[in-house]
Amino acid sequence: MKAFVLRKETSELQLETLQIPVIGDNDVLIKMKSAALNRRDVWICKGKYAKIEYPAVLGSDGSGIVEKIGNNVSKEWLGQEVVIHPSLNWGENPSAQSKNYSILGMPTQGTLAEYCAVPAENIFPKPVHLSFDEAGAFPLAYLTAYRAVVRQANVLPGHKVLITGIGGGVALAAFDIARALGARVYATTSSDDKLLKFGLLGGNGGAIYTTDNWDSDVMMATNGFDVIIDSAGGPNFNKLTNITVPGGTIAVYGATVGAVPELNLHRIFWKQLKIIGSTMGNTDDFRDMLAFMNTHKLRPVIDSVFTFENTPNAFTRMAASEQFGKIVVRISE
Repeated sequence: MKAFVLRKETSELQLETLQIPVIGDNDVLIKMKSAALNRRDVWICKGKYAKIEYPAVLGSDGSGIVEKIGNNVSKEWLGQEVVIHPSLNWGENPSAQSKNYSILGMPTQGTLAEYCAVPAENIFPKPVHLSFDEAGAFPLAYLTAYRAVVRQANVLPGHKVLITGIGGGVALAAFDIARALGARVYATTSSDDKLLKFGLLGGNGGAIYTTDNWDSDVMMATNGFDVIIDSAGGPNFNKLTNITVPGGTIAVYGATVGAVPELNLHRIFWKQLKIIGSTMGNTDDFRDMLAFMNTHKLRPVIDSVFTFENTPNAFTRMAASEQFGKIVVRISE
């Protein structure tokens, strides 16, 4: 089979011919239709991800058709159109992942290949209202967003919610889910163009986070937020604590900007804020997210679709952070 491989000696993706994965008794082999990129794929390529193992076939998102099953897997799965749940070895504790937890696409071979082998418990029927490209785009983003918005932050109808960094896959998924829950959703982003696109999707407003007084502007417009969903951290985090209402919640699922300098603990305890971490999700989260998506007929925003051969160009676009939505790689027709 053809697969894009990252090797330590080159630090670049190369299209190579590999053996089709051999499956175990509890596994399935999927002929891939579509995959999608996530920020972790770029970090791995740059060597900025923990415990990188080479060679690596990246890709955590994917959709396809079950071509082969292990001895312990129901024959009903053969030929089924499926999506892949990317969390592996979550463990027994629903509140946090185990020390053996990993994400599909390094160290386990990922979805940027013609075939992908995963445990049967990690496949779910493809939503009928989604194309293969859409189905290949949503798993990691919507799982991460669902856990942050629903499980951790407990967003309710009527809540005012701020999502930072709109344009990325998880942020847009969080917007989609929060809006379906009946919340009023605002966003921060890096450009007027992205803020305009957010408004066209139904967003209630927002701000450009590179301006000096963006937090004061949104505070005047909203009187503060019940919930903030943040992936950035960095210096702006203290501003988030300032624009959260007393008793509000900040759910943090990333730290792309870096550490928070001089965190204002006085404001946090005096306002009785809840700051809670969140990352990915377990199988129950994925199942519930999928049911929510089917009920509300949610669709991921697609930024662009690349052919399999042009996967390196997809990575270039992701690395530039110019996308608005998911970057999809169509592996087969």
